[in-house]
Amino acid sequence: MNKKFLTLLFLGVFLVGPMTTQAQEDADDPMWETILLTPDNTKLKTLGENMRNHNQKYHSEDPYNATVYTISTGPNTGKMVWMMGPLKFTHLDSRPAEGGHDEDWRDNIMPYVKKISHGEYWQGDNKLSNTAMMTEGPGQYPIVFVRYWKVELGHGHNINHLLKMVSETVKAMEGDNPWGVYYNLFRQGDMGRHIATVGFSKNWAEYDEDPIFKKTFLETHGENSWDGFVRNMDLTFEDSWDEIWTYSKELSGD
Repeated sequence: MNKKFLTLLFLGVFLVGPMTTQAQEDADDPMWETILLTPDNTKLKTLGENMRNHNQKYHSEDPYNATVYTISTGPNTGKMVWMMGPLKFTHLDSRPAEGGHDEDWRDNIMPYVKKISHGEYWQGDNKLSNTAMMTEGPGQYPIVFVRYWKVELGHGHNINHLLKMVSETVKAMEGDNPWGVYYNLFRQGDMGRHIATVGFSKNWAEYDEDPIFKKTFLETHGENSWDGFVRNMDLTFEDSWDEIWTYSKELSGD
């Protein structure tokens, strides 16, 4: 494994269960709606043109701004993530629907998409996340490392403690290290997409850089803190999987 990838593995490890009290505490925490699109690969040019036109016409301004990513790794490689927000549930009552929006999606997007799945709402955690440096839109950090985690039943009591330790470490690391914690607000059953932690990179070359997470963790929490932390993590999480997304400016409403 390359060095940057090992660092992101540590940064992506920590999640909490769905619908936790912590996820609901701060009314100012941002939320995004996301859907997963499986494109018809024989119609990618038409889909791309229509997606760009749709998003720039109906989803170019907050809170309905649309951002599109292409998944670059894992079993969902080649699929698209369509994301709207940040917003609140209240905004959904006035989301674009009339004025040709729904007809445009029906006639110019759906015929070129094989499947839509994983309609989800993700709420960020402002207190734990380290995203203050992300001030220039998704193009500032166009490579996104997403780790999904499934919490082991009966071990959710460990999560807040682990998240706090990781957050403190990330914020103590040298340089800019954008990292976010996002809670899935609705249960996903056996899929276990309870929470995602996300690392943001400016380019692929960052994955070759030396890892600094463990070194900073030991400096922050003490020389004897690592082994217990790893054991606690192994007990707390049942499963995990990674995806890397790349920002598609040409398809987004930005």
